[in-house]
Amino acid sequence: MADKKVEAITSMEEDFAQWYTDVVVKADLTGYTSVKGFMVLKPAGYAIWELIQKQLDERFKATGVENVYLPMLIPEGLLQKEKDHVEGFAPEVAWVTHGGLNELQEKLCVRPTSETLFCDFYQKDITSYRDLPKVYNQWCSVVRWEKETRPFLRSREFLWQEGHTAHATEEEAQERTIQMLNVYADFCEQILAIPVVKGQKTEKEKFAGAVATYTIEALMHDGKALQSGTSHNFGDGFARAFGVQYTDKENHLQYVHQTSWGMTTRLIGAIIMVHGDDNGLKLPPKVAPTQVMIVPIQQKKEGVLEKAEELRAKLSEIARVKVDATDKSPGFKFAECEMRGIPLRVEIGPRDIENNQCIVVRHDTGEKLTVSLDELSDKVTELLEVIQKDMLETARAHRDSHTYTATSWDEFKDIIENKPGFIKAMWCGETECEENIKAETGASTRCMPFEQETLSDVCVCCGKPAKKMVYFGRAY
Repeated sequence: MADKKVEAITSMEEDFAQWYTDVVVKADLTGYTSVKGFMVLKPAGYAIWELIQKQLDERFKATGVENVYLPMLIPEGLLQKEKDHVEGFAPEVAWVTHGGLNELQEKLCVRPTSETLFCDFYQKDITSYRDLPKVYNQWCSVVRWEKETRPFLRSREFLWQEGHTAHATEEEAQERTIQMLNVYADFCEQILAIPVVKGQKTEKEKFAGAVATYTIEALMHDGKALQSGTSHNFGDGFARAFGVQYTDKENHLQYVHQTSWGMTTRLIGAIIMVHGDDNGLKLPPKVAPTQVMIVPIQQKKEGVLEKAEELRAKLSEIARVKVDATDKSPGFKFAECEMRGIPLRVEIGPRDIENNQCIVVRHDTGEKLTVSLDELSDKVTELLEVIQKDMLETARAHRDSHTYTATSWDEFKDIIENKPGFIKAMWCGETECEENIKAETGASTRCMPFEQETLSDVCVCCGKPAKKMVYFGRAY
């Protein structure tokens, strides 16, 4: 790890939770408000979300997704229509009881998620097989009244996207469910430089009202898991509850099959906890609002600021670039670049200008390179690509070296206590056993991975015949 430049940050080895909070505050990503659990996304934090949103939205549209926007309030009666769903969300729902000074005849729920609204909409909008499929997504905020909150990871209001699709057949719905999970996995790896494990949630952990829930799970630096995106196959359960039917080609009434999938601002928390270090953020170039910071040295000397601005104009054709022309010392500016996670720093001073060169510093490794100004554009392009790739490989190496295998209960307990990370183990498929594991160790089933292995013939906990290999872990 690089020498610690920012004293205001608690060391991650000393207190990871405090380190995380320090980074969020010192990098100026969020601010607190007068309502507990509701945060201000400051420019530095919101700019990361904008880049996530833009690139994710492009990927959605490439698969035929269209964006819509539905209301934020849901009548209580509408929410009650799908029993399992409402029970799953009941403890977290915020209610509107008054309109102005008048008490409402029916309470309105501030959306915790929009399945019921989309079903109500589809019930009116779908009549024939010709209307299908509906492949919609909305970018919005939702409110869930969480007891404990942490910036990005768990706040009472958060930004997200929620896709909601309706299909003629079970097969089409399942295909879309897996397709979107793959979009998420690819996005995390290629854009966020975060490797993930793909798989299915257990019955206990699946989304309320779903037939099946699929997930991508990422491993944070402290060895805890973070659910980073989910995709749900609803079958025709919601359609039956809400009467969403269409007339097929034989003129018979059929229920649609639905899916839902979402990613949230929690991804920013994942970026911090996967890539950050004791100096602050480390942003993968593809989601770094500023990819290159030019720091003029001895900037009051003639020609230095002008040259820095000239380089900015030139590099702006290939990257997101800024010049730090403030009157702070170069050392302070360097530390600020570290804190904010800017991938590349370019230093230019009078002597550099004389020699037609500059110093380029990689934030991820601290490596310093002397680069000719004539070759700077090509070098910056190359380095941003290399940093993106290297950050993924570093994160993958960390995940793989913190993924363990347990074939006995004693081994499982020893690993969970002494080696934070993922544990691969066999499971009997019984919810009771899953609950016992969590009660005794704090580890939950993260997913049943698509890539199954046979580690033994029996369940790691109860010794009954094993049905699935599962990733377990303590989680956020």
